[in-house]
Amino acid sequence: MDWWEWSPEAFAEARRRDVPIFLSVGYAACHWCHVMAHESFENEEIAAYVNQHFVAIKVDREERPDVDSIYMSATQAVSGHGGWPMSVFLQPDGRAFMAGTYYPPVDRQGHPGFLRLLQAMHDGWENQRPLIDRQTGEISRAVEQELTVLDRLQPATSSSLHDGLDVLESSLIAACDQFGGFSRAPKFPRPSYIAALLDRLHHEPVKAVVTLTLDAMSRRGLYDHLRGGFARYSVDAQWHVPHFEKMLSDQALLALVYLRADRAMGGGTPWRAVALDTLEFVRNDLRLPRGFASSLDADSNGEEGAHTTWTPEEVAAALDAAGLHDLIEATLYRYELHGDATFEGRYIPQLAPGVPFATPTEFVPVRAALCAVRAQRPQPGRDDKVILEWNAMTAVALFETFEPTLVADALQLLDDLTASHHVEGVWYRTDGRTSHATAADLAWFATALTSAFEATAEDGFLDRSKSVAEYLLEHHWDGDIPSPESPHAGSGILSSSKSQSDLPWRARDVFDGATPSGYATATMAFARLAKLTGEERFLVAAERLIGLARPLITEHPTAVPDLLDAALFHEQGLEIVIPGPPGPLLEEARGMFIAHGILVHGGGNSPLLQGRTLGSAYVCRNNSCQTPVDSPVELRRQLASMPQEEPS
Repeated sequence: MDWWEWSPEAFAEARRRDVPIFLSVGYAACHWCHVMAHESFENEEIAAYVNQHFVAIKVDREERPDVDSIYMSATQAVSGHGGWPMSVFLQPDGRAFMAGTYYPPVDRQGHPGFLRLLQAMHDGWENQRPLIDRQTGEISRAVEQELTVLDRLQPATSSSLHDGLDVLESSLIAACDQFGGFSRAPKFPRPSYIAALLDRLHHEPVKAVVTLTLDAMSRRGLYDHLRGGFARYSVDAQWHVPHFEKMLSDQALLALVYLRADRAMGGGTPWRAVALDTLEFVRNDLRLPRGFASSLDADSNGEEGAHTTWTPEEVAAALDAAGLHDLIEATLYRYELHGDATFEGRYIPQLAPGVPFATPTEFVPVRAALCAVRAQRPQPGRDDKVILEWNAMTAVALFETFEPTLVADALQLLDDLTASHHVEGVWYRTDGRTSHATAADLAWFATALTSAFEATAEDGFLDRSKSVAEYLLEHHWDGDIPSPESPHAGSGILSSSKSQSDLPWRARDVFDGATPSGYATATMAFARLAKLTGEERFLVAAERLIGLARPLITEHPTAVPDLLDAALFHEQGLEIVIPGPPGPLLEEARGMFIAHGILVHGGGNSPLLQGRTLGSAYVCRNNSCQTPVDSPVELRRQLASMPQEEPS
């Protein structure tokens, strides 16, 4: 097929020829994207028909999430659901008149064949243009409704964020089934949901849901027990059979929530080991000269999951060759590689009941031997584009380990991303520099820089974070930027840069999904900077974003869990200040779970350090401080007893 990039030239070509556009949106690790490409796009008859009657545009949703978001709204309006590959038919002005997902080449199992669909779209364009125009108008109105949801919100019946947290808690407890997680199959990890519950582990039902879900995801087939890391989702309810692709964003967000959950439980859980093993996978298998690759494919050599599954005979042969014959039976037991085969006559490793997550010493050579055999198999493709958003998430997770080697990796990553994604005053989403940075890219990078400041106490990171946040306000704020004098100015954060001029609509993506929305992440970045710097421009920006979306936050929190988290941080976040060099007080603070707060230490220029006494720790909230303490025990007691204020 004669593919065009998403560009003004492609739309101009459609206008010149007076033909519709066929838009295919997918991503490198998408299994069904590869299937449709092989079945249809590489089919000579289908390709010739598309080239004759359409202008074909291909978009990588990871590189252009703004394009993906707009046309996913159209797809959901037409079919009631979305997914990838996304197949959309557009007028030459970019408005959709038909949309769907995967189509087989010929009619199959109730799905219309792609060639027959193309013929119908061409016939409609040539002979039923008024019908096409009417359908275009209906879909456009639906898309505009979705993209302007903030403008149509009714005032909230409650302004209390804790009411929103109550709704979220009860909804997630009700949604959790016997296997953990919050949906029927296919099951996706939702780290944002788990994170939202961590401050309520004193509620036994919450503790049970969190424990069940984190254990199930990390012990069953969703997790790769040999190389490490999480698959994108589970096709079954039990978390056993994964959809085998691995996304950098999932590794970062899941590592973060496992680290925080371990601290919230007081330590001693297997979850920190899960996070560290996940980050080791990232550092080993996704590392590039500058940054980390975005994903590994589900398929290897055209077969889904072929690189990760086993038969008992293959395991025995691998261990025999490594001189580990005596551990064959124990290995088959540990990874449940026995009984009925679980995936197309083969086995997906998962942990047997009662065995530890961390690899026991005697199994370290077993794991190495099996990984060595895996390395000889055809390997999945790797998408080597470096996405600013996902790499910044990874940096935040690395910082939260407090492991010196991983913190050093995170610091190097921030420098590498600055060099590769910030050129001549412009921030880009990927190292290919084909599109401007999104709001999520910039907000995550600003947040990662504040994490670097918390880790190192070096003022330069705070200055860099402020610069990125200023760029975010300049290039993504819709309307006048709020100020202390005009706190209600503007309409919030646009997902795409105002410099990105090739979109039919501009979205304010407020709903959280597999990753936090740019709106939520921007709110958190501004809120963190407001507490760290005391600068009102960031304070009023965070307050404006929260105010615009408060009805969603308090009444529909399952749609915006990350925005709820940012609002709670803004309105009740703690400030923990420990002047002077690292010592027992800082070590104690880092080991505790603080749902919403910042940690400032050292001797820099932060206003929070001014007038503080060396050797003491200060715990403050909303301009009110507790009595300074000078021992780790007192600090732990003080943090544990801090009341949960009712935010206004």
